[in-house]
Amino acid sequence: MLTRILGNNDSVDINSRSTLFSTFLVGVIAPEVFIVQPGFVQGLVEYVGFDDRGAGYTASAEMFGLAATTILMTFIAHRVNWRTVMTGSLIVMFLANALCTLTTDLNTFVTLRFIAGLGAGSLVSLSFAIVGLTNNPDRNFGLLIMWVLTYGAIVLWAMPSAYAFAGMSGALWFFALFPLVALPFVKHLPTSGEAVAQVEEDAVNLTTSMKTLALFAMLAYFIAQGVVWAYLFLIGLSGGLSVQEVANGLTLSQFAGIAGAMLAAIMSNRFGRSLPLTVGILGGALCLYFLVGRYEFLVFVLAVGIYNFAWNMTHPFLLAAMASFDRRGRVVVYAVAMQMVGLAIGPGLAASLISEGDYINVNWLGAGLFVVSLALILPPVLAQTKLFETAGGD
Repeated sequence: MLTRILGNNDSVDINSRSTLFSTFLVGVIAPEVFIVQPGFVQGLVEYVGFDDRGAGYTASAEMFGLAATTILMTFIAHRVNWRTVMTGSLIVMFLANALCTLTTDLNTFVTLRFIAGLGAGSLVSLSFAIVGLTNNPDRNFGLLIMWVLTYGAIVLWAMPSAYAFAGMSGALWFFALFPLVALPFVKHLPTSGEAVAQVEEDAVNLTTSMKTLALFAMLAYFIAQGVVWAYLFLIGLSGGLSVQEVANGLTLSQFAGIAGAMLAAIMSNRFGRSLPLTVGILGGALCLYFLVGRYEFLVFVLAVGIYNFAWNMTHPFLLAAMASFDRRGRVVVYAVAMQMVGLAIGPGLAASLISEGDYINVNWLGAGLFVVSLALILPPVLAQTKLFETAGGD
């Protein structure tokens, strides 16, 4: 049976439809819980019985697991069989999610979510690596993001009805069984890949201090994302909206996120990076101001829609900027690690600031960290632009 799943060791056409479809499927499965984290956290509170802080620590634990294996795969991907790793990871995700249906003990649940994250992390790392090896990675990354966000939109919309019909156990069984769908497609994926750094045409070698600022900017930005994203569903409920209204608003925001990612792909570096980064980061921070106190459904839809649009427009520009800060491609590798660490820290940090269902501190912390990230990223971006122009770049 294992041979049928893994296939033979013959090389595959990495640009074939079967390989691309299989890669996209794995790439959607990897963040299956994170991309719907607001609904998942709300389910932990409403149906498992965790308090707000316990739910936040649970979400944070899963992201720490995801971050751990993402970072690990950076160092060992060239030594392992990718099909074997992905098969094992899919099975780990199935087992961890299935076992979560058997417990309501916080410590046990947190441990199982961490294990689920360990499985997801290698899938994130390898699916991104495969897309990066294709002959049109820009288009294929855009398609992958589009499918991830589409999945998120559909599942977030369906979660309230799923909870009402089958409770949290029903949702957990979905998250357990979804990874198994990819098992028949693993044989279409490569067994290994060349660790080739894709160097941006405008890459320069910045000073160590500037690179350090950039990495801390990445960390601050994604801590802010982790702080806010995990609690957006509960923030919506605290504003006086119904469960389905919040779900509908977050679903619509996923489509706004698709538009943001597509805009970034269309704009590319046409207008530089400092302007879109400033607009995207400050736009995300400003949206949080409108999610304080009581508000109408339309306010929530607009705020979370613009927030998700800004997030998904900013992310590609951040990664492109990191890739331009050195000519060996190392900064962008470290930046992805910072991204995962930030997403892991965020929910737990936010959990420590919640007071009796009041999320205003979550909003202010998220907004503050966004502003800090902008202050940290602009100096290296401007320095890179100056160096590139001085060297005679267009």
